[in-house]
Amino acid sequence: MTPLAVVALGGNALLRRGEPAEASHQQVNVRAAAQSIAALHDTHRLVVTHGNGPQVGLLALQAEAYEDVRPYPLDVLGAETEGMIGYLLDQALLNELPVGSRVATLLTQTVVDPADPGFAVPSKPIGPVYEPEVGERLAAERGWTVRPDGPHVRRVVASPQPTGIVEIETIRLLLDAGVLVVCAGGGGIPVVFTPSGLTGVEAVIDKDLSAALLAEKIGADFLLMLTDVAEVEAGWGTPAARPIRHTSPAELRGMDFAAGSMGPKVEAACRFAERTGGRAGIGRLDQAAEILRGEAGTIVAGAGYDGTRKPASPTSIRTAAASTAHQP
Repeated sequence: MTPLAVVALGGNALLRRGEPAEASHQQVNVRAAAQSIAALHDTHRLVVTHGNGPQVGLLALQAEAYEDVRPYPLDVLGAETEGMIGYLLDQALLNELPVGSRVATLLTQTVVDPADPGFAVPSKPIGPVYEPEVGERLAAERGWTVRPDGPHVRRVVASPQPTGIVEIETIRLLLDAGVLVVCAGGGGIPVVFTPSGLTGVEAVIDKDLSAALLAEKIGADFLLMLTDVAEVEAGWGTPAARPIRHTSPAELRGMDFAAGSMGPKVEAACRFAERTGGRAGIGRLDQAAEILRGEAGTIVAGAGYDGTRKPASPTSIRTAAASTAHQP
């Protein structure tokens, strides 16, 4: 069977740091992302996911500017960004892939635990960066929590851990039909189970951690996280910094990585490799094919990986999917 890869696009795929959040800029950037993904199409079945931090933050700001209605909650804004970014990616991929290729964008709900401690400690950056004095003023005026982001500050919101994906069976059916699936954008729409059914919650889930869960649940062979750096570095930002090319979860877990940038990617890579025995890669957007071949980026391999891991059987995947989708 053709290998299956989950490709998680970092925020730079749509909007580079310091770039105005114009639709035209995002369209140019997503075209480059689609070209990189299209280069994998001949050798892998693909599921694509993406970040939404800048976009959901912008929508939140726009919502607050209109005072005749209450601002929409973050789960609704997350759904809006899934549709917007999914449209841009879907169209760009169809323009880059061979004629007759099939692409589908799926709004995806990600289950979280209402008791998750992440609700009490906001940590997920969204929106633009601010000069410290501006950010502190906005925090006081709007009840935000802000955290340092380099020399700037940025709004942070609750980011609970993903525990399940409601549409996992639908994703599998699309893959079985030969469709490239764009899903779980921005980590997915955060939802919880209640006595009356599913309901959205105020949060933004980390897209790399959701991508790791997604890759595990659909039996992916490779989790590919594309960003704007060539590889993970040990001692990043110090004179002793060194690139990490091939590593294991055990080695990475003995190091420290920034919570707001590389930390979630490293954690996602470790989770996927540990739980599946597959490989995860972290590297530059324009080196996607090289990373999959193990020639670039940082490659994290699970215990006993020998390059021949088979995807989980459709029966076992569907059984796990049904269990995940219908249990809190």
